[in-house]
Amino acid sequence: MYESLIKVSLRQKAVYVPSAEGAATAPAAAEDTALLVANLAKLGYATSEPLRQALAGTTPAFQTQMLGVMREVTGMEKNWTPLVKGWDKPTGEGRMDHLLTWVTTVFQGKGTRLPCGHIIPPNTFPLERYNGCPFCGTPFELASIEYTGQGSKFKELGLWTEADVTGCLRDLLASKTALDATQQDSLQHLLAVLPLPTNVTIVMKETRMAVVDAYVKLGRADQAQTFFTSPTDVLRYLWFKKTGFLQLVEPKTVQHRRLKNARTISRFGWTKERFEQAQAENQAQVLAQTRADLKLKYSRGEAAMVASWLNAFPQSPAQLCEIMHPKRGMWVRFIRALRLAEYSKKPGREKLRETLDVFYNQTYEVWQGRVNHFRLRADAAQTFALLKQRPGLFARSLFANMVWFGAEPAIAAFAEVIDKVPARLVFTLYMYAEGYFVKHSKRAVKPLGGAGRHIPTNHLLDMYDESELEAMQQAVAGLCGLAMERRFAAQPTTNRTMYIDPTLYKIPVAIGDRSETVQDLPAALMGTRFQVAGDTVRLFMQWGVGLPAQHLDLDLSCTVSFAGGTEICSFSQLVATGCKHSGDIQSIPDQVGTAEYIELDLAALQQAQAQYVTFTSNAYTYGAIVPNTSIGWMSSEQPMRISQSGVAYDPSCVQHQVRVSKSLSKGLVFGVLNVAQREIVWLEMAFQGQLVQNLNATGVQALLRKLESKLSIGQLLAIKAKAQHMELVDTPEADEVYPAAWALNTAAVTQLLVD
Repeated sequence: MYESLIKVSLRQKAVYVPSAEGAATAPAAAEDTALLVANLAKLGYATSEPLRQALAGTTPAFQTQMLGVMREVTGMEKNWTPLVKGWDKPTGEGRMDHLLTWVTTVFQGKGTRLPCGHIIPPNTFPLERYNGCPFCGTPFELASIEYTGQGSKFKELGLWTEADVTGCLRDLLASKTALDATQQDSLQHLLAVLPLPTNVTIVMKETRMAVVDAYVKLGRADQAQTFFTSPTDVLRYLWFKKTGFLQLVEPKTVQHRRLKNARTISRFGWTKERFEQAQAENQAQVLAQTRADLKLKYSRGEAAMVASWLNAFPQSPAQLCEIMHPKRGMWVRFIRALRLAEYSKKPGREKLRETLDVFYNQTYEVWQGRVNHFRLRADAAQTFALLKQRPGLFARSLFANMVWFGAEPAIAAFAEVIDKVPARLVFTLYMYAEGYFVKHSKRAVKPLGGAGRHIPTNHLLDMYDESELEAMQQAVAGLCGLAMERRFAAQPTTNRTMYIDPTLYKIPVAIGDRSETVQDLPAALMGTRFQVAGDTVRLFMQWGVGLPAQHLDLDLSCTVSFAGGTEICSFSQLVATGCKHSGDIQSIPDQVGTAEYIELDLAALQQAQAQYVTFTSNAYTYGAIVPNTSIGWMSSEQPMRISQSGVAYDPSCVQHQVRVSKSLSKGLVFGVLNVAQREIVWLEMAFQGQLVQNLNATGVQALLRKLESKLSIGQLLAIKAKAQHMELVDTPEADEVYPAAWALNTAAVTQLLVD
């Protein structure tokens, strides 16, 4: 129980300490508590005075458990040994070394035979510099972390009590934006050990799925009914339990992505015919495995549970069928797998039976079809009359309808229903209006289950001149800004002054970010900027923990962008301008995983007039990036040392780290360094590609523009202050105070999105 709560509290820069801990057992001695504080310091963490006092009253068992959790989340128990010893000094290996080794191994020439079977000829690779095979990247030697506590700045941990834990659970449940992977993981941890709080309105459908799952596990499926508003919610829950996806990613999309990830470009040593045969065999195997994974099978109890849920909805059968229509193909599969036709014949399920009859005979009208009908006929009156019935969908299609029908009628119709639109959509329109109405540009999008893409802007923009497009953008911003101010002004307050921490102006509001990575250490929103403390940034990637020894090749790489071109540092080029790579590991040892590093020298990059460095991770072998892969970067004002075995990981120097929870992506961008500003932007952009060369720099630039256009928390608070006639002050002595620590609880921040 405590382990889960400690993990959740760490994401908020705190440690949970139960108030009753130590009541039945004598607390730990003072020297034991001092030793715990010293061990935390080695990991880069300092304890606040309230936390130290609380820890003094805990038992030795709790302190041992807490330190164990800290060592786990900081990666102290993992293997961080790279391929090359002392990799900050290049080995001088080249393509000729690899070619000679391949020829020598094939023809059994003279050289040093390694445990993997490869023969390294003399005068090629300096074997004394390697922890494994320099040719195939198989590690032979493991080493422990030698250097800790090198970080130039401690990260202070506060105290979390029962009130903070329950408050966090309430905030997550009440979040007005979709929870990211970290928040979802925290919610599931909390629901596993805490009762569901009462009087909490759960707005987001994805959040309800975790609550429904908790009730089903407790055998209280009937109580879960209250969290379903439509058949789509039931489908979402069933798909979440099957695949882990909270969004309704189509089966064909999952299959397509897995097949695409199964392709490879490597055929070194193979003939073209053998390579094509191997590709075909692998594709067939992946296809068969995917179909097996997505095959639906339910027990009679589960089928009866779903039948009861569907039968209890208040909508008419025709309305239910219209809601089910967009995912008709998926519904057909689930209806058959759940044997709903059989269960609809049970007494009391007449409504379900009628719904299935209407669904299969398609005797229902689809609202979206009517919208498309009138829209294609340029009937603005009928189109807007229908859209006003569903304000949320009107908001999502506002920009396109402005371009199609003209700005004036679209804005006028939308103004009538804007007060019924969820605040998160109003803010989204406000943020992205500027980027949408730009001709011949690119927009960053991410399809469900797909990799990030950059797409051309609406081609109908060419019908308007620049002044008309600027007027459209101003009309949207003006309308949405006015609506936001009205909502804040409607909230009564007696406060007259407000303090906003300057850091909050650099943190974007969490709207539209569905991160697929988990942050076990203090969390940050995508788009957050980190200042580099010293002259060195060290990228790291660790993968393979808990897996048996096998060929599993993930690659850490980076792209250096100059005014006139780019340069890449990766397994194929270990040394680049201002960059050094630790060597290409292609296989993992048993259970403990392995690691790669890249060292960035900011002074060398600035001297070479580099503009940006993009951090990437790729799966070179078949499949996507494996779960539990940890990626991030280290930064310290003091020099960071590398052990003789090449281990260069020090948790006290880690500035940001994420863990891949699940992925259909072959490649992932996880940060961009602005060399001139010495600032790293944390972002998450999946892309399809076996190599870093597959990354399109235009897509990264489009995502950065999208993040820059997002409203910051500080700007949102400034709008609130203006609407409520509060004066902004420069000191924390104010009626309303918003420190940087407050923004760590991003779910609580979303309460500013007033509906």
